[in-house]
Amino acid sequence: AGSSATLIQGDVSVDADAERVVKEALAFGDGKLDILVNNAGITRDNLLIRMSAEEWDAVLDLNLRGAFLVTKAAMRPMMKQRSGRIVNVSSVSGIAGNAGQANYSAAKAGLIGFTKTVAREMATRNITCNAVAPGFVDTDLTHALLQQMEKTILPQIPLGRFGTVEDVAGAIAFLASDEAAYITGQVIVVDG
Repeated sequence: AGSSATLIQGDVSVDADAERVVKEALAFGDGKLDILVNNAGITRDNLLIRMSAEEWDAVLDLNLRGAFLVTKAAMRPMMKQRSGRIVNVSSVSGIAGNAGQANYSAAKAGLIGFTKTVAREMATRNITCNAVAPGFVDTDLTHALLQQMEKTILPQIPLGRFGTVEDVAGAIAFLASDEAAYITGQVIVVDG
């Protein structure tokens, strides 16, 4: 209650766009940046033997480099105000790997290492950095695929259902809250 947010669009894999996004967020927040959620991500699935360098680069550029660029741009204002919460959206694929997703799994695993490093570098400034690692989440983009795989995937999920956007958002909101002020460098797996 009493909080506000704004949507700022840009290609976070491009240096100038990443910096612009943070500058616009600072203007919206009267010079303050309390929470950064790195949630930009794409897939270009293919078996490794068939994966092109372009498919590899596209995923690494957006999913990992984008988080690096935006986090780097957000660090100065957060350091100046001596507070901030950074939450990176990784994936269970970054923990366990997934056939046909070498690029995506590598980017999301890299994001976990990045999260832990940022947490160590920024802790003395009262800035936390954590990650969430969602499992299979039913969204507009994944719905058709999940329906095709339902019979094989659902039996492996203890709760017997796919995750929702709200499930993941709840974990992000917790890590961005004051209740998580003493948590940094951690990964919360949201996979049912």
